[in-house]
Amino acid sequence: MASDSMDREIILADFQACTGIDNIAEAITLLELNNWDLVAAINGVMPQENGILQSEVSQANIYGPHRQAATAEAAVAPPATSSSSSSPPSSSSAFCPVLPSRHIVERQPRMLNFRVEYRQRTVEVVVEEGSAVGEIKHILETELQVPISQMQLKGWKSGDVSDVTVLRSLHLPKNNSLYVLTPDIAPTASTSQNSVLQESLNQNFLLVISHREAQRDYNLNFPGSRTIQEMTLAASGISYPCHHLSVCRRSSPANNQEPTEECADVHMVSDSEGDDFEDASEFGVDESEMFGMGSSTGCRKAALMPENSENESDALLHFTAEFSTRYGECHPVFFIGTLEAASQEAFYGKARDRKLLAIYLHNDESVLSNVFCSQMMCADSIVAYLSQNFITWAWDVTKEANKARLLTICTRHFGSVVAQTIRTYKTDQFPLLLIVMGKRTSNEVLNVIQGNTTVDELMMRLMGAMEIFSAQQQEDIKDEDEREAREMVKREQDEAYQLSLEADRKKREAQEREQAEQLRLQQIQKEADDEKEAIRLSLEHALPPEPAEEGGEPISKLRIRTPSGEFLVRRFLGSTKLQVLFDFVASKGYPWDDFKLLTTFPRRNITQLDPASSLLEAKLFPQETLFLEAKE
Repeated sequence: MASDSMDREIILADFQACTGIDNIAEAITLLELNNWDLVAAINGVMPQENGILQSEVSQANIYGPHRQAATAEAAVAPPATSSSSSSPPSSSSAFCPVLPSRHIVERQPRMLNFRVEYRQRTVEVVVEEGSAVGEIKHILETELQVPISQMQLKGWKSGDVSDVTVLRSLHLPKNNSLYVLTPDIAPTASTSQNSVLQESLNQNFLLVISHREAQRDYNLNFPGSRTIQEMTLAASGISYPCHHLSVCRRSSPANNQEPTEECADVHMVSDSEGDDFEDASEFGVDESEMFGMGSSTGCRKAALMPENSENESDALLHFTAEFSTRYGECHPVFFIGTLEAASQEAFYGKARDRKLLAIYLHNDESVLSNVFCSQMMCADSIVAYLSQNFITWAWDVTKEANKARLLTICTRHFGSVVAQTIRTYKTDQFPLLLIVMGKRTSNEVLNVIQGNTTVDELMMRLMGAMEIFSAQQQEDIKDEDEREAREMVKREQDEAYQLSLEADRKKREAQEREQAEQLRLQQIQKEADDEKEAIRLSLEHALPPEPAEEGGEPISKLRIRTPSGEFLVRRFLGSTKLQVLFDFVASKGYPWDDFKLLTTFPRRNITQLDPASSLLEAKLFPQETLFLEAKE
């Protein structure tokens, strides 16, 4: 498990170094979308920027260069348009894939697809990745006839962006979903109509409903602000203060038949009198079915989340857009990404930055959903508190396929207990708000808040969970600070140790160099001495024998004082050449190239005379005292 975590940390560092994405959460989200496949994730962010062909890249291309020093020279450069990637990765950062030249393809502009929803319309927009957000708005202005100045383009993963923002800097996938808001453009209605409508919202309406099968009438009192589907009673055009309706069971969805005329509203008469409220469930039609929350496909709102969506991020983008359409823009910021990515964002950062994870589970089949979302989830105090202290992740369990997928996800991340807990809740107990706290070894569900609550109770339970989390967080911060302090001491010790090793290494290398130099000089000196000794021996062997004192030829006796104060005494024939005298002196270790031979008085330099001259010609006869002196 530790090895897998370390591998993911390396892949994350490599991905950030290659793409220049500094936001860890965004980088993790992109890697999760590609199952932590580094090359696929890089191609998803900038496939034409670096010319990588994923199908031809082997694992050897990816992980081999990471262990070679030459990798840094061949690393893929991050896009230059993103402000987050303006500074190059350091030399110590992780590698980027190195690909052979045959993998380089001709650069083509990357095209992005946008599915933009506005009220009841959908517009498909295709632009280049290098385009700015404003270009999308120009296209939408033509298609929707909405001025750019009054248009708000929502649904970006990174939050609101400006018109001059370059799409490439947002690191978007190929397919994206956005929606347009025009708060300054109200639906067409005259001033007088709006005034009447506002007045009607504060009035009470009596609905007289005839149940034909049971042959009974039911009187229901509702305020004008109560909705039928997405329209209030006041705006629906029914009669005030009383309106007659008839009801019957709906046809089975399987027969695909249109509703019969018997199920339509047939009487519209005014009658100010009425009985007290009676439960409509007595005749088989519950309140939610009459007011837009039933299961009939002909009367349902658009689903918050599409069924069997392959991509969790796309499903949550759709959820957020539809939630905003239903309940307004004032709602919690839903995390766009997988539940694992939301857990990473909430639990695995610095202890001071950690938050609680709030998992909102929506079910359109529950009569509590509309009230819970509009009055609790969209309350300013709840929105502010969730945004500040929680990472909010949402899911729609209305569809059985989506619910099954959620249970699988929860089992994987929180264990079977959480999944079984969710299974135990009935439809009419939804929506649910699960408060999850990350711990060292496992994640713990602190609280499960059901839909039948109030704003004050919801806030109290959120604050209670926050108190538990704060106590745990303080312990984690203390432990983290102590751990960082220990790591810093260890790091300083390691650095000091490394510096000591480096100093010892340099000292040892200097000593080795000095010893090597001494050995080299000694070897040179030895060779020179050997050469001199060889020359001396050869000269000594070449000298003529010393003549006897008594002989027929003239004899010259010479005394030579050395620099050390010793005397060299030898007899030579008077006819002996000066060269023989020089060789004799050299054989004693005083070569005439280094020393000069001088007479005492008068002072003469004998070595400057012709070596071919005899001793008699040099006036070194019958005896003479000479001395040796080193040449300058």
